[in-house]
Amino acid sequence: MKLLALLPFAALLGGCDFVVLAPAGDIAAQQRDLVVISTVLMLIIVLPVMALTVFFAWRYRQSNTQAPYEPEWDHSTQLELVIWSAPLLIIICLGALTWMGTHLLDPYRSLGRIAADKPIESKDAPLNVEVVALDWKWLFIYPDYGVAAVNELAAPVDRPIRFRITASSVMNSFYIPALAGQIYAMPGMETKLHAVSNKEGTYRGFSANYSGAGFSGMHFEFKSLSNADFDKWIGTAKASANMLGRTDYLQLERPSQNDPVRLYRSVDRDLYKAILNMCVEPGKMCMSEMMAIDAKGGLGREGLNNTLPLTYDKYARRGAPLGTEPTFVAGICSMDEIKDAPSREITAPLDLTPLRGFGLKRPPFSPASSTSLLLGQRPKSES
Repeated sequence: MKLLALLPFAALLGGCDFVVLAPAGDIAAQQRDLVVISTVLMLIIVLPVMALTVFFAWRYRQSNTQAPYEPEWDHSTQLELVIWSAPLLIIICLGALTWMGTHLLDPYRSLGRIAADKPIESKDAPLNVEVVALDWKWLFIYPDYGVAAVNELAAPVDRPIRFRITASSVMNSFYIPALAGQIYAMPGMETKLHAVSNKEGTYRGFSANYSGAGFSGMHFEFKSLSNADFDKWIGTAKASANMLGRTDYLQLERPSQNDPVRLYRSVDRDLYKAILNMCVEPGKMCMSEMMAIDAKGGLGREGLNNTLPLTYDKYARRGAPLGTEPTFVAGICSMDEIKDAPSREITAPLDLTPLRGFGLKRPPFSPASSTSLLLGQRPKSES
């Protein structure tokens, strides 16, 4: 009767979602196999030990006078071989399995197959998706299609997906259990993930790393669609009235909770690059630009005052309500000027008029010298 009374509680387990053990993608399936095989190997030791513990307790109980009593026994070569050889073999197997899985399931490694029985062909071009973890929502940019979405991700079945992942403020963790393992999203850094979905359906994605007050609502739907349905989804995004430029992104970046799904028909082509380099704000120097200048010797003493005020107070929501007005290093070259350079040296002068409008009395050094320094050549005056 006591066991029967527990049956209603067992029915509650019917609401559990074992998606990790029943994934929709090949990478997640291989990770599932790794977990199952590792568990079985360890149970080879655990189960006999648990069974023998019960057996010895029953066999050598005080009331069993027929059990042999040998207080002087202290060694058995055969028992020592079993005790040490079995765990050693298990560790060797686990080590080999872990080494292979670490390399074969490396998230940065391009996929070698679509499924166990389907290798990748030349026509299987990957779908590029740029992922940005915001407070507290997810932004997905499709650079090949020029569209974006908030809190909704779509991809065609049996097409490799190449994720490039970053964050706007604090560290998060990008995780779609049905697709692949979790991977961190960090501001100013980029992580990568390669995956593929083999089944149509709608699956849950979320942040697996606590990131603040709105963390519990930081989830999204991953839609695994047929090619025709994916084309329709892209068409729906292109028919949206929303556009995502840098100004729009700065508004979207502000903390908000439980945001609805939003689609964008167009996206600034360099938005993800600006987010990654933490230079979405107008006039702000990108990290890549700063690192290139530092690698060539820096701006010198005259570059110490090369700062501009932030367009809005980003630091207050990060736990510092008091302090001086936030500032950042002003940019010297625009992305277009760097990207469109025909060679390692730009001969056209850079327009620094916008920087003077922010209170800079004069540029840190001449535009021509700064451009040559940024692109890998020291100015002639410093040679």
